[in-house]
Amino acid sequence: MSSFAEWPPAVTEAQLETLTIYATTYALSHGLLYLPATTPQPPAPASAIHAPLSIFPSLLSRRLFDHAQRLQKAYNILYARVAMDEVFLDRVMGEIEGVGKVDNFVGTMWRGWKQLRNENALAQLGLFRSDYLLHAPSADTPVSLKQVEFNTISSSFGPLSERAAGLHRYLQASTHYYGTSPDLKAANFPPNNTTAGLAEGLAEAHKAYNVAGSCILFVVQAGERNVFDQRWLEYELLEKHSIPVIRQTFDELAKSAILDPSTQALRVAPPPGLSPAEISTIYFRAGYTPTDFPTAAQWSTRFLLERSRAIKCPSIPLQLAGGKKVQQVLTEPGILEQYLCDKKWGNDVFTQIEVDDIKDSWMGMWGLDDDDGINRARRLASSLVLKPQREGGGNNIYKDDIPAFLDALPSKEREAWIAMELIVSPRGTSNYLVRAGGGPESAVRTEVVSELGIFGWALFGGAAPGKVKEKEIGWLVRTKGKDSNEGGVAAGFSVLDSLVLIDG
Repeated sequence: MSSFAEWPPAVTEAQLETLTIYATTYALSHGLLYLPATTPQPPAPASAIHAPLSIFPSLLSRRLFDHAQRLQKAYNILYARVAMDEVFLDRVMGEIEGVGKVDNFVGTMWRGWKQLRNENALAQLGLFRSDYLLHAPSADTPVSLKQVEFNTISSSFGPLSERAAGLHRYLQASTHYYGTSPDLKAANFPPNNTTAGLAEGLAEAHKAYNVAGSCILFVVQAGERNVFDQRWLEYELLEKHSIPVIRQTFDELAKSAILDPSTQALRVAPPPGLSPAEISTIYFRAGYTPTDFPTAAQWSTRFLLERSRAIKCPSIPLQLAGGKKVQQVLTEPGILEQYLCDKKWGNDVFTQIEVDDIKDSWMGMWGLDDDDGINRARRLASSLVLKPQREGGGNNIYKDDIPAFLDALPSKEREAWIAMELIVSPRGTSNYLVRAGGGPESAVRTEVVSELGIFGWALFGGAAPGKVKEKEIGWLVRTKGKDSNEGGVAAGFSVLDSLVLIDG
């Protein structure tokens, strides 16, 4: 069995060059693609580049992988129930914790939701991703999985990660990785069918809406480079479920979206020549960052969509539930049990062992809304990360940068941040990382950290508010150089990777 410090196995320069050529041509042939970094993006792209990728899959214990998959059921149900708890979200957003008062982006969303939350009672859909890092604080401590964050909006890279897993299976089948490791055998490469799983969740919401001829709306960002990850999902919905997809930005929807004042049905004008289509489900691949709302017009469109009877993925309350402050408050004594052990939510009650498993996946977290929290963060800065209510990568403050940041942080903005103990990944693991455009010699070996994401979906609310229909549906791996604090592929920090499972 290989160890982290021995990974990846040694290959010759000629073997590495061949693996790189095989990997990049496979990626280009199988839709493991990005649009080039062109500003602005042309309306009809004429070229594409392969997504950043790794040559070898990353090692992971089969036991830990199975454990992460099992945890997803509890996480799916937990965040569905949090999203249905208006009292709790109001407390975190404004009445006590105050995130919505000091963070303008979160506050605008929360206050808008308060004005329209009673206008429809249809189901909500979550396409989730729970992200983990391996934690090995010392040589004497068993390696464990610790949660980085739980994503409730725009949980991306499912389809591309499936293709990254296919790439590594192809390299194993075509070259056997030159016999460099007994662990690199087909039986150790877990299946990845995330595209079908994500499409299944959207199709379940479409089915629950139950209006013939309706479509699913993808709300997207202008100039999206990660368009192929979204398109694969669109093709799956059309080919396997016969559900058409309409893609539009907030600015396009401001002109095309029509809300029926009597039924709250949402209709959107598709491409020219077609009649407006009723929307069953709104899937947000935009709206998670303040840059998506440069003016009040985009907020007006977001609230119009929320007001509709279409099933939102996510709704505003589910998007708020994915915030870092909620993640931190859930770690406080007794809070998790309120959502997983109280029969007021229905018969799906979790055992104390299952609750403890969730708690064991957390690092220590606390708020910065008082002097005790600030002083603790100063004292422990070298082992911490500070997180705001932001998604998309590039927003956190790490270790030695923390004291100066706290010195400059206005006291009124403290409530928008949390402190989290840093996860200590195993040392010595390397991989060959490949960026687009570098040719056959572009693979660079570097020490790395790999992040595992487990996907799930949950359909809940509506006529049966206590019932949560959910499923664990797939996984991804993103790998970055160990000196990079952030983990986003689209933000340029990571490459797409996959897994080889080992015993232990």
